[in-house]
Amino acid sequence: MKIGIVLYPTFGGSGIVATELGKALAEKGHEIHFISYNHPVKLDHFLPNIRYHEVRPFHYPLFDYQPYELALTSKLVDVTRYENLDVLHVHYAIPHASAAYFAKQILKTHNIDIPFITTLHGTDITLVGKHPSFEPVITFSINESDAVTVVSESLKRDTFQHFAISNQIEVIPNFVKHSHYNGELNEYDIAKRKQLAPNGERIISHVSNFRRVKRIGDIVRVFAKVIEKIPARLVLAGDGPERHKIEQLCTELGVCDKVELVGNVQTASEIYRISDLFMLPSETESFGLAALEALASGVPVISSKSGGIPEVNKQGYSGYLSDVGDIDEMAENALKILSDDATLAKFKEQAYQHSLNFGIEEILPKYEAIYNRLVEQKTVQS
Repeated sequence: MKIGIVLYPTFGGSGIVATELGKALAEKGHEIHFISYNHPVKLDHFLPNIRYHEVRPFHYPLFDYQPYELALTSKLVDVTRYENLDVLHVHYAIPHASAAYFAKQILKTHNIDIPFITTLHGTDITLVGKHPSFEPVITFSINESDAVTVVSESLKRDTFQHFAISNQIEVIPNFVKHSHYNGELNEYDIAKRKQLAPNGERIISHVSNFRRVKRIGDIVRVFAKVIEKIPARLVLAGDGPERHKIEQLCTELGVCDKVELVGNVQTASEIYRISDLFMLPSETESFGLAALEALASGVPVISSKSGGIPEVNKQGYSGYLSDVGDIDEMAENALKILSDDATLAKFKEQAYQHSLNFGIEEILPKYEAIYNRLVEQKTVQS
């Protein structure tokens, strides 16, 4: 099957999931065409059964803002026509779903009927999509999609709550490819861990885009309470608008010498592998892909119970969940896991076992079933 995948090419969760999905589909023999304005960060060059098509917006002095949606629509039309695509799969509603709908209507004038799937990932619904300037278009695009999926039951509820949706929505959770995360520490990992924790301190970590919704300040405050009881180090990977505030908070709490802000990392797995505990105290998460990646690395998770996180982190088994902002309870739960080696080892094993429910092997057939259904429907109708 020839599948066009439309995505944002950055480090965000939707782009990572879309890229890994396409790579897994290509490994099974499908022909995958990635369509975006830049080469996806997680996509290697020269992979079999994979092609990348760049969207180039037109630069003209009249436009204060580049008309990306129109450029994307035209690219979808061209790639579908000349590569004979069977189906389009767009990740993140804005503006991908509306561009896919527009492209579909144009292609009909060429006697081509291309079905498209819209996968909703979170902020396209819970934050950006609700804005009055987007809501009518998002509602229309979702309802006109040939299939709609979301990454969690929580996001499904939010979608129906915020938009007048008449279409069916199927929940297909995010996934991991365990071979990317699980494994013994290599020499580099051992050296890095020794550098960060020279006296065998526990390592707590977090990976994100440092937006306010991630509540990274809560992590630093929890950490300050933890190190009152046990030796530990905190590794914060990523970058974004809250970084300066976090640096200030570390100074105020007197923990700077025990906190490493390492900036963006190409592969987050190098952080997970050396960690004993991962924290995700977000105000809202539609899924919590970083938490799943940590679990797949055998790292238990301390998190909030917001949004879709409880669908990923199993209370008392793969980690612990608390109310948003409950720093005291998060610190207590962190100490429950970290205070003795036996308990930590048990949680590490349980974290990995729980992550197996979200392996690519479990999730990939669900997307393939949708593709096959839409292509069969198109064949019957024609």
